[in-house]
Amino acid sequence: MLAVTPAQSLRTTLAAAKDHMPAGVPLVLCAKGIESETGALLSAIVEEILPLNPVAALSGPSFATDVARGLPTAVVVAARDEALAADLAARFSAENLRCYSNDDLIGVEIGGALKNVFAIAAGAVTGAGLGASAQAAMVTRGFVELRRIGAAFGARPETLMGLSGLGDLLLTCSSTQSRNFAYGLALGQGKPLAGLPLAEGVPTAAIAARIATERNIDAPIIAAVAAILDGAITVRQAVTALMTRPLKTETND
Repeated sequence: MLAVTPAQSLRTTLAAAKDHMPAGVPLVLCAKGIESETGALLSAIVEEILPLNPVAALSGPSFATDVARGLPTAVVVAARDEALAADLAARFSAENLRCYSNDDLIGVEIGGALKNVFAIAAGAVTGAGLGASAQAAMVTRGFVELRRIGAAFGARPETLMGLSGLGDLLLTCSSTQSRNFAYGLALGQGKPLAGLPLAEGVPTAAIAARIATERNIDAPIIAAVAAILDGAITVRQAVTALMTRPLKTETND
């Protein structure tokens, strides 16, 4: 069974579907995010409401239009049970869709959720006309923050270097096909945001910033995105604040 409902409505949807889900049937999460009210990963919500249904997550650098056109695409499906992940990967794979398996469920979820926040940042940098160099720096340093938060949740570094982390980050931070990048682009251009397609990174930014603060994780880009979305600062003010932070070595975590 595939769960394609937006992250912030997953709990309500699962509660309504609970009596119709046969025990033992895997539930594959296709949405990417962190529940804004509780800070829970989506797999935790499934395990709470549907304890008899194994949970998996499908993620990776893929646009639905590319898949629909039969263009070559690679994704990953993760489950704590390695055999289940491998079985699902075989079921999802097709001639032009290669699906890898992974047993690092948390790592795949973290990568998929946080890349949306950085896609908003990339779009905002582009929309504000700050240049390709600034965008490259933002994406690179954003990946550092993704790894820090992932480590705090127990994600494996190699997972975050894979399709659901670095791969998805590169795709969504570079194309207006990404709803999150398009949202950030409009934000950076000062255009109205009302009526834009759903951008999961918007609610995720605030809760990710809160998690980083609570766990004492250095995540200035995430904090900046949350502040911009809250209307506390402008894009250019955020960039100035980031550029004037105390200097340190690149590899200092």
